[in-house]
Amino acid sequence: MNLLKISVLALAAALPLPALAQTAAGDYLAARQAWITDDYDNAAYYYRRAVKELPDDPRVLEGLIQTEISAGQVQDAVPAARRLEGFGSESQIARMAIVVDDLKNARYDDLLTRIEAREGAGPLADGLLAAWIHLGKGNMDAALAAFDKVAAEDGLSYFARYHKALALSYVGDFAAAEAIYAAPGDGQLEMTRRGALARIEALSQLDRNEEALTLLGTLFGENLNPELRQIKARLEAGETLENTHVTSIQDGAAEVFFSIAAALQSEASYQYTLLFARLAAALRPDHVDAQLLSGELLESLGQPELATAAYRSVSREDPNFYMAELGRADTLFQSDRNEAALEVMNSLAATYPDLPEVQRVLGDMQRQVGNHRKAVEAYTRALELRRDDDPSNWILLYTRGMSRERLNDWPQAEADFRAALELNPDQPNVLNYFGYSLVEMDKDLDEALEMIERAVEINPNAGYIVDSLGWVLYQLGRTEEAVPQLERAAELMPVDAVVNDHLGDVYWSVGRKLEAQFQWHRALSFDPEEEEAERIRRKLKVGLDAVLAEEETEIGQVASGNP
Repeated sequence: MNLLKISVLALAAALPLPALAQTAAGDYLAARQAWITDDYDNAAYYYRRAVKELPDDPRVLEGLIQTEISAGQVQDAVPAARRLEGFGSESQIARMAIVVDDLKNARYDDLLTRIEAREGAGPLADGLLAAWIHLGKGNMDAALAAFDKVAAEDGLSYFARYHKALALSYVGDFAAAEAIYAAPGDGQLEMTRRGALARIEALSQLDRNEEALTLLGTLFGENLNPELRQIKARLEAGETLENTHVTSIQDGAAEVFFSIAAALQSEASYQYTLLFARLAAALRPDHVDAQLLSGELLESLGQPELATAAYRSVSREDPNFYMAELGRADTLFQSDRNEAALEVMNSLAATYPDLPEVQRVLGDMQRQVGNHRKAVEAYTRALELRRDDDPSNWILLYTRGMSRERLNDWPQAEADFRAALELNPDQPNVLNYFGYSLVEMDKDLDEALEMIERAVEINPNAGYIVDSLGWVLYQLGRTEEAVPQLERAAELMPVDAVVNDHLGDVYWSVGRKLEAQFQWHRALSFDPEEEEAERIRRKLKVGLDAVLAEEETEIGQVASGNP
């Protein structure tokens, strides 16, 4: 019996469960605990076990539906959803599963009845779904009227107009679709990536490839990914792009759920957003954006196996396959499977040698594992693939500068930092890292102080930057001024070993020796690097003054050539 099961059985003995058979209590509580930690595979497993004992318990059925959808097994949730609804339950999650099942089986009359009775997938989706269903029944007038009805609702105009344009393209009326995309004035259709590509396809269908190319360049610039490169090449060759965004009513419904997921991404919880992304992928398994979003959300929720499965669902033949592989590599890396992640990235770099994004991510991973020479090679390759005046180059120059600094190649590192600041003069991370590096080398301290003060001004609540300001003041001998800055840094980053160590040093220097020892003890409790931990232990034993004297003696011996 695993530890999770043991812990929830202990809970079962303490909690009143009048509606649950005792034999199912452990499974139910195990499922609930797994759900709380976003462990959807285990949650579904235990809910399935509980349902065998309690096939009519609404709590168990609803939990099973929610976890099956979150785990990407939407079809498996349908029997429980229909059973739950049969008991008269008004479960929204059950209705969502049933709506998807009815859409997949073209039960349009049943769906319209549901939506009219307000028993559909919810207010965010039902109006748009009704429009697509009318279109599925062959009633274009009713579909357009339904889109217009949604457009009149506050905050929903964009969704309605986008889907209306997709529907018009689906029936071949590309001129009407383009009129919506190009409509001027207040409420002009916002151009998301999918909306932009749908419009480009519509323009191509209208034999307006030059306009499509202009739009492509305006919206995406020159650094195109494989998908956009293919589109550009086809447009330049005079080919007519196919209408790919919606090729069936089911595709249109999938786009409804994905539109909601994309809109919720920065507004709602990851768990709630994931449900809509999963429903979109269930209706259209080749909806790459839905699969990529599912992977990102699952990665953020700490579910690497489910995230990897979502990324792996993207076909190798799809031009966006590299994005799925980038996501898979990141998932492996975040799971401390560094070698496997680097293997994926090295393979990607070989397959896509001209993609700067691949080289950038490879460089980031190499830098984080300490392979700074390989990181510099990857960053340099990424920069070679981009225009010299691309304003986003600052991040590559900054990260390459960090690796060069770790390689003790300071002249090149300094050149990178200064080049990054030319492109982005007020970037606080560059100002802070560059300034702090100067402090550590005891070079240009006045300039370093100006940089770090500017970084704090821009980002006053970043503890690591406030710590840098306090530390440079300390290095400049302005110890009293350093105290409040380092105290503020410790408030912002209370469990950081370096910040607490720095505060201890400053306290010692102003005569607050008991407080200094307290801060050093705190720093040790936060698992510093072993070399730093040994230095802190030495300070606790003999004091900061003695440690600094010992270090100065060691430096003098090295300089004189004495052992």
